[in-house]
Amino acid sequence: MNMLTNLEIARGAKLLPIEEVGRSMGLREERHLEPYGRHVAKVDLCAIEDLSERPKAKYILVSAITPTPLGEGKTTTTVGLGQAFSHIGKRATIAIRQASMGPAFGIKGGAAGGGYSQVVPMERLNLHLTGDLHAVTEAHNMLAAMIDNHLYHGNGLGIEPHSISWRRVMDVNDRSLRNIVIGLGARTDGVPRQSGFDITAASEVMAILALASSLEDLRERLGRIVIGHNREGNPVSAEDVRGAGAMAVILKEAIKPNLMQTLEGTPALVHAGPFGNIATGNSSVVADLIGIRTADYLITEAGFGADMGAERFFNIKCRISGLEPDAAVVVATVRALKAHSGRYQIKAGAPLPEELLEENPQDVLAGAENLKKQIENIKLHGVPAVVAINAFPTDHPSEHKAIEEAAKEVGARCAVCRHFTEGGKGAVELARALEETIEENERERRRGGGGSFRFLYPLEMPLKQKIETIAREVYGAEGVEYDAEALRALEGFERAGFGRLPVCLAKTHLSLSSDPALKGAPRGWKLSVREVRASVGAGFIYPICGQMRTMPGLSAHPAAERIDLDGEGNVVGLF
Repeated sequence: MNMLTNLEIARGAKLLPIEEVGRSMGLREERHLEPYGRHVAKVDLCAIEDLSERPKAKYILVSAITPTPLGEGKTTTTVGLGQAFSHIGKRATIAIRQASMGPAFGIKGGAAGGGYSQVVPMERLNLHLTGDLHAVTEAHNMLAAMIDNHLYHGNGLGIEPHSISWRRVMDVNDRSLRNIVIGLGARTDGVPRQSGFDITAASEVMAILALASSLEDLRERLGRIVIGHNREGNPVSAEDVRGAGAMAVILKEAIKPNLMQTLEGTPALVHAGPFGNIATGNSSVVADLIGIRTADYLITEAGFGADMGAERFFNIKCRISGLEPDAAVVVATVRALKAHSGRYQIKAGAPLPEELLEENPQDVLAGAENLKKQIENIKLHGVPAVVAINAFPTDHPSEHKAIEEAAKEVGARCAVCRHFTEGGKGAVELARALEETIEENERERRRGGGGSFRFLYPLEMPLKQKIETIAREVYGAEGVEYDAEALRALEGFERAGFGRLPVCLAKTHLSLSSDPALKGAPRGWKLSVREVRASVGAGFIYPICGQMRTMPGLSAHPAAERIDLDGEGNVVGLF
């Protein structure tokens, strides 16, 4: 079947005026919406208070099994599910992350969904949108400039230059900027020191934008950013170098969520996009606080598999927002479960192995332990799970049946979804399964049973114990090993008063373990923590397990080679 490209489908869409989309959510044009053209608007944060008396929507998280490097379709499923609810007479709002242009011009693709389940206009979403990522870049680099200016003008705070952890950021994949030396040249050109660049999504400012619950909270969090320590070993903050106020001013408009729509007119709040490897990987708290009062269902997503994105969503984002999820979707694909059998290698940018496309339900079952563990990770938090089989044309019915059997073994409903090719009607079965699951759980709770949302650990728990709880219960590790530097850092954070922060474990997204080569649901391994850092402004500690790249590089033939303008000024080659 020849199918139009994502861009061709998106360009053929008939869009509603953004004011009409806002009215369908209860937003008032003159008070809540700030239009950016005809099809995008910023939503003023006064909507949180104005809508607070409206009924609260059912809150659904979309997560996944451990993905392949190609991704398994969480955003597309989020969009398709949002559209599907209108096919069964219910209203939905979706909340998704903003796109980073680094991956868009690299190899991963965009963040608007795909096929007939997209947020539109997709070029706007994937390229600049309303400039929030640029604001994050500017705010981050403003602080970097303030730090180096402080050193140049005498270093009155006694900052130890080698302790400065605040690098610079940009929204481009450029490996040559990972390590640089700044301040070269004449004495008036600054203080020479080693530094580097990260991609903007990896900035702590991006995580703060995602987790702030108000403009005031954003300002306070920016002030708490720790940029290094002084000669006595005490933390030095953004407030100390007097950089936080200017950063807040730069981000004043960026904290307002962006309102868009799907191909079928479902409201879509698009806001923030923290790096899923070292930060929460969720869309913003303020988008969810608005969206939760605008429909029957609010559907949001969390980056990577349920061991990473969902765990952080439950234990970090939900603590801040105060919202409790009613259900979670675990997206699974035949190709990923076959890869978890350990018999196939899938590489980004390369064709799938031909033998992987042959009918083989036994390989699906061999990889199904990963699906069962990710469902268990959702249930650990008292949340019922439904499996969405993101169906591909190369799948076989027997392979879908194998996934259904695996899900049934751990008590989860399952639905085959074809929203990529059919839009909302292709995810109606999933919408009905969620509706039934939520109603069933509520009935059980009224009888004194069923699941109730709970955190995995209390904040009072020491940092080491939090790490070990996640490693054992969510990743299935046998234990945790620490490098000496990591232990020193943990002790220092406890002494500095950061011990009550939640933890955001930074590890590979390609395995439940910290080794990307281990597939399925590995057992008998130990999590190795080599370093521990603090994002005090965002409000979490992040232990680093394995090598984490925070500035990606480009492939031999990146997407940027194919992206251009045609003779009429239209974007071509964008997915």
